[in-house]
Amino acid sequence: MVILVTGASGQLGQAIRHIASDTADCQFIFASSTDLDITNQERVNHFFENNRVDFCINTAAYTAVDKAESEPEKATLINVFGAKNLAIVCKKNNVKLVHISTDFVFDGSSDKPYLETDEPNPLGVYGKTKLEGEQAIIAHLEEYFIVRTSWVYSAFGNNFMKTMLRLASEKDSLNIVSDQIGSPTNAVDLAKALLSIIKSNSTQYGIYNFSNEGIASWYDFAKEIFRINKVSIAVNPIDTTAFPTPAKRPKYSVLDKTKIKTTFKIEIKSWQEALQQTI
Repeated sequence: MVILVTGASGQLGQAIRHIASDTADCQFIFASSTDLDITNQERVNHFFENNRVDFCINTAAYTAVDKAESEPEKATLINVFGAKNLAIVCKKNNVKLVHISTDFVFDGSSDKPYLETDEPNPLGVYGKTKLEGEQAIIAHLEEYFIVRTSWVYSAFGNNFMKTMLRLASEKDSLNIVSDQIGSPTNAVDLAKALLSIIKSNSTQYGIYNFSNEGIASWYDFAKEIFRINKVSIAVNPIDTTAFPTPAKRPKYSVLDKTKIKTTFKIEIKSWQEALQQTI
């Protein structure tokens, strides 16, 4: 089985590469944006014509949430047209697509974990373009798995965990938002879940949620990062209003994982255990 991973230089792409050698009977093609520009349909066509691919995991995305507010065209190009290009070419070449989406498709007004069937209502450009990317895939392809995830971190790339550890080496105290609630997700655990979907040979196509189990605020997440790393620093909880950003964030974006657990028999670690293993 040949698996193409787009956006291979990003955090999730690196996490998949990290566990690729543990995946028997699979050959991986890791393509960064310089190897494969998903926004250029001609190049996508050419790539698929010259490489045998059975599955495509699309980790390529514009993920700069705040910057997207001032760069909507760029976010749309990657998150919408890139996803559409892949869907069209996957259909043409009989390739199954696994596409990564986000909790930011929701507005955070719920008080219970979001189901895959709940009505999306993104607050900003990033969430809007990711939702439109989902819709483009659904419109052009039947054999797809869209996996929504949240608060992804790892030893790779830029993320909240690494930012906290860097800031802790520079400052005596930190103010961290405590009224946004979600579920931190270890990128390696997400990568393993994606490969479980592929290896299942399932035809239960559609949208799925994945994050580590449990809920936390960014403040809770930071405190646990410092506790595990034995970092002594004052961490102060603050409200979102005290830390204004160009893009609005959902106040509550916990995802219900029942569907992915039952369909693919996936066991999911708590976010605390996953964080401990990462560190």
